[in-house]
Amino acid sequence: MHWGTALDDGGAGLVRPYFRTHGRTRPTRDLPVETLVSATARGRAVVRGSTAEESEICALLRTSQSVAEVAARRRIPLGVARVLLSDLADRGLVAVHTARMGSGNRPSLDLMQRILHGLSRL
Repeated sequence: MHWGTALDDGGAGLVRPYFRTHGRTRPTRDLPVETLVSATARGRAVVRGSTAEESEICALLRTSQSVAEVAARRRIPLGVARVLLSDLADRGLVAVHTARMGSGNRPSLDLMQRILHGLSRL
């Protein structure tokens, strides 16, 4: 599903990004943009009750990606990505990896360069 397309019934409305999060704007976990996430073994398997969006995110996460990369690759707002990833983590489908911090309790330069490189490939 593309977020900015008109509804199939020819209506003038647009599909809103937060429709996928049932209107929720806050994730249950703190997920900064540099946080790395990956699909768990359960997330890589077909899980009953998962939406197409959840399955596509889990497929994308066969290799670790940052929250920012997931948002960019799925073409969804960062807030929506955070809520969806948080939900997937709560269900055990996605693992959240703690970022290595550099000086000043900030993400390491290496991690930020990796994220920048991943985003530039999009």
